[in-house]
Amino acid sequence: MNDKKAQTRERILAAASTALLQRGPVEPSVGEVMGVAGLTVGGFYAHFESKDALMLEVFEQMLCQRRDLLGALDQELPADQRRVLAAAFYLSRKHRDASDQGCPLPSTLGELNRLPEGFRQALAQHLELMTAQLAASPEEADKVLADIALMVGGLALARALGPCELSDRVLRAAKSAIL
Repeated sequence: MNDKKAQTRERILAAASTALLQRGPVEPSVGEVMGVAGLTVGGFYAHFESKDALMLEVFEQMLCQRRDLLGALDQELPADQRRVLAAAFYLSRKHRDASDQGCPLPSTLGELNRLPEGFRQALAQHLELMTAQLAASPEEADKVLADIALMVGGLALARALGPCELSDRVLRAAKSAIL
């Protein structure tokens, strides 16, 4: 792929990432994504087969970035301490209020039944890889999955409430259940 085409593709992916975080993978149109990227709709199909293909690629890319952040935690720390650090960031106001970056799960999970199977497969793979990153042993896997479910659910509720005292309480309560 030449540099110009690769740069254009990255602009589309960046615009789609923001759209996915803010509105989920179903609602944003190709025209909206391309407009944010500063491009015309006509050029879309030179880069992606369909809107679903674009959104799946963005979803997978964003999940990979989340795992990379976990991987950046000090691997010398015990697994339970890494989980506490991950929860402290994930369940923070800063992460809740980030409109153009962050975890795509809260905006995507409710729409999975309307999306191609690849989204479920990407989610399942992500959960398995995150569990492996955060569990010290196979016996801890269920505890880690419960913590992940609590973090995603807590963040989804907090984002739905918006920045307010109750939202802050949801974040604190979920965090304290993991700590």
